[in-house]
This record gives sequence, structure tokens and C-alpha cells, in this order.
Amino acid sequence: MLTSRSITALGPRVRLTVPRTMSVRVAAAPARRLTTQAPLASAAPNGGKPSSNLGLWAAVLLATAGGGYYYLNREGTSLVRDVNKAEKAVSAEVKKALAGDKFQTFTIKAIRPVSHNTSLYTFELPEEDMVLGLDVASCLLAKLVEPGTGPDAKPKVIIRPYTPVSSEDQKATFDLLIKHYPEGKFTSKLATLKPGDKVDIKGPIPKYKYTPNMHKEIGIVVSGSGLTPGKQLVDRILANPDDHTKVSLLYGNLSEDDILLRDELDALAKQHPDRLRVHYTVDKAPKDWPFSTGYVTKAMAKEYLPAPGGKSDGEHSDTMIFVCGPPPMVNAISGPKASITDQGKVSGILKELGYDESNVFKF
Repeated sequence: MLTSRSITALGPRVRLTVPRTMSVRVAAAPARRLTTQAPLASAAPNGGKPSSNLGLWAAVLLATAGGGYYYLNREGTSLVRDVNKAEKAVSAEVKKALAGDKFQTFTIKAIRPVSHNTSLYTFELPEEDMVLGLDVASCLLAKLVEPGTGPDAKPKVIIRPYTPVSSEDQKATFDLLIKHYPEGKFTSKLATLKPGDKVDIKGPIPKYKYTPNMHKEIGIVVSGSGLTPGKQLVDRILANPDDHTKVSLLYGNLSEDDILLRDELDALAKQHPDRLRVHYTVDKAPKDWPFSTGYVTKAMAKEYLPAPGGKSDGEHSDTMIFVCGPPPMVNAISGPKASITDQGKVSGILKELGYDESNVFKF
């Protein structure tokens, strides 16, 4: 028999509180019954002999029906909610694969061509119930080692940043969309790999801490594989029905065939017509092309991006524009970043349209 004000019943984070006047017997698992007893409080009216019918024995059975544990409060009048839910919440904590400060080895599970020069690489996570552990918006660092040449040559380490296009809650695997460049030191080596080969990856590397409804409207201007951080934002926003942010995506490419993940983007725009608008522009347009042609211009940005303005509290503004792509494109749209950690001044098309440092972010 154990008398205590509280006992730990379900683990280090879940405690059951029992009144001082109640004694608790903890039965053996697996049933995990908790039986509470109260002392005899009155006698029968016929000469003071106790009656089992009138005794105030209060018994509380914590049954495992449906995995629930119940007990009556000290007055014996109400049924307290199932604390087994707390146990499940503790045990259901999501396991994350990324370590943050060190490279880990991940195995390539599959490689799927997306366009003539871009492939989707699917990597395995260490456990089936793991997620990658990436916040939006963040990127990863991928590392490959190139053997040195000559007797005293040292191996050459090549590191490049990539943004996953898989969702935050995807378990067992994650996906990187990688464009191959003929002269690219990293991608030329990556192109020689096959399923079963391994790549060292580190992260997450935070870029922009996004929270639901922090902006009323978001504009995303991207080119080529610069789509990936924008796609990460789009997926995060649309996956949350309580996030009412409206998104406009202006996506430039060399040709229609170079548009990455177009089927997914079009499907999302169709599914969420009030929350996502997608517009494409290509340098080489086919006949009857319904979108724009050429580089992103001031007129395009004015028509297809949310207008500047609105309040800003120093951290959040009503409108936010995100830019990602090759340096010439970024320079023309928003001006370059001053450094990896310094966004620099806003210039180019966005400056001409009235945007400033409070509502422009360069990936």
C-alpha cells in the first residue's frame, strides 16, 4: 500500500495527482490499474452497525479500455479526462535525422529525371519513422570528396547548398532537386552516382524563419532551380488551412521544358485558387504560349506580384518579396546580397516599384 500526494504513473512527463485523503495501490502491469480507497466514514442507522450498503468505500478503477486511465475526483462526482493522451503525446515526439552541426551520411534511394538537366534525388533517412528535421525556410549543405591526383595530392572537398523540396513531415526519405551543370564541380561528380551510393549532408542552415500569417501577401520571384526555397514556402503555407497568406509566384526559365515541378505547381494553384497564383515567363516561348516571354520585367513584377506598402513592425510587413536565382537575375530584380549574412540594399526592379529592405528577402 502506497500513500502519496502524487505518483509518477506514465513516465517522467506525466503525473497523476491524488488527494491526501486517498490511498493508492499500484497494480502490476500490463493492466496498470490504480485502485483508490477511502476510509469508512459512517455507520448504519440501526444501532451503529456498519452496513456494506451504506459504507463510504470509494473505489476508482483505472481500466485499460481503449488504453484509457480514469479516476474520480475526491468528491467522487466527476470523471477526469483520459491522461493516456499525454502518454501518447510524449511517445509520439517526432524523431529528426539532422544533427545540425556535423555532416551525416545519407544513402541515395532513387534518382528521377525531371528535365533534360535536372534530377530529383531521394535520400533514405536512418529510420522509417524519422523526418529530416528541416525548418522553413532552411537549406542543407551537401558534401562530396574528390580524390586527389599524384602521390602526395590531398582529396578535394566540394560543398554546395541545396533546399529540399519534400515536406517537413515526410517520413523515411527526403528529396533534393538538383540541376546539373556541365562544368559544375559538384554536380558533375554527383551525376556519376547511383542508388545505393552515399552523400554527406549537414543542416539545417536557417534562411528565413517563417511563421503562419506573418505576412498578408507574399511574392516569390525565382528562376531555374532557384525555385526550391520558394517551393518550400509555398508547400508550408498551403499545407496549413489556418495560414491565410496569399502567394504569387513569378517563375522565369529559358524554355517551357526547363520549368521544374510544373505539374505540382499547377495542381496547387488549381487546388488553392484563392491562395496561390503562378505565372511563368520563358525566353523561348512556344506557339500559343499563354504566359509571358523574356526576362522578368518591371511591368511583369508590377502585374504579378503584390504591391509594396502596408504596415511594418520592424520584423513583419504586410507584403514580403522573396528572390532566388542566378546572380544576374537577382541583381536585376532586387540587387545582390552584400554577403552570406547581409541582405544588403534593395535596388533594381523592386526598388523602382517602391519596395525596400523591410519587405524584400534574397535567398
